[in-house]
Amino acid sequence: MTARTETEEVERANTTFYEAMERGDFDTLSGLWLEGDDGISCVHPGWPVLNGRGDVLRSYALIMANTEYIQFFLTDVSVAVRSDTAVVTCTENILSGGPAEENGDLGPLVGQLVVATNVFRRTSEGWKMWAHHGSPVLAETDEEPDDETPA
Repeated sequence: MTARTETEEVERANTTFYEAMERGDFDTLSGLWLEGDDGISCVHPGWPVLNGRGDVLRSYALIMANTEYIQFFLTDVSVAVRSDTAVVTCTENILSGGPAEENGDLGPLVGQLVVATNVFRRTSEGWKMWAHHGSPVLAETDEEPDDETPA
């Protein structure tokens, strides 16, 4: 298998992960995570670290149950494959909406930036998620750094 093909397979697994979240497809999302509890971990923005497949999958079930709408626009995607491990870093540009209003309309949409690291392991069934870590981007600046040294 060529490095290009491996990279494409990891990119496909990563994209499938986000598409499953958008559709609220818990079965597909569950199938993307490694079986067993061999070091599986997840950090959602603002959450403590979750260890073990059961806790990680419960967190996604909770998020899906309480999110009426979510869409990810991934930017700055970088994939590194070394042997049977792959690391994907990206920026998640997230648009989400909470539970519907009393009149049935979608709740207010909120935008958020999260930088994420997704770690995959190669298995006989393809690339499976081993760890996910999302960290909120709290501030963005377009300003150039000040070259002056304070006195």
